[in-house]
Amino acid sequence: MKNILLLTATAALLVACGTPPPAPRLYQLRAAPPEPVVAQPSTQTVQLQAVSLPELLERDALLIPQGQAGLDALSGHRWAEPLRDAVPRLLRQDLTALIGKARVWAAPLPAGLALTRRLRVEIQVLQARPDRRGVDLEARWTLSDTTGQLPPRVELTRIEATAAGTEPDALVAAHRLALWQLAQQLAGALR
Repeated sequence: MKNILLLTATAALLVACGTPPPAPRLYQLRAAPPEPVVAQPSTQTVQLQAVSLPELLERDALLIPQGQAGLDALSGHRWAEPLRDAVPRLLRQDLTALIGKARVWAAPLPAGLALTRRLRVEIQVLQARPDRRGVDLEARWTLSDTTGQLPPRVELTRIEATAAGTEPDALVAAHRLALWQLAQQLAGALR
């Protein structure tokens, strides 16, 4: 009897070990802006030269700060697209919606295009708050005049986007809101 129980327990453990883990739930930063677009065309033609992100964001896991300096990856929750691809694409798309279709460019530029400004954006912080009630974004950006007549404008922008809840889906929506608010500030500087 004892051997039968031992064999049954061993078989149950082997079956449990052979069961694959559930597939992770994937999240994306939606293309549509999270708020209505109020376009105000600009006379400036800008090249979005670079959007850089810290290496910390080069992971597919959704991260939550823990304690003084720790980070926790939300188990089973992943980005569907690398943030290094999604963030520049969305900023370019949002700026286009806000200041005009023919006003925002990325390399390679069409022949004969007369640029008036160049924009570089360095995302320094883009992460959920420890309480999961929002997302903080810090970005350092530089706007330069292509003629050299104006000195470069260098700014540090801090944004606090509130999440509609504490679940991962709400945190992802707050990430998107933070990027939208950054695009609104950048568009204001380009008008």
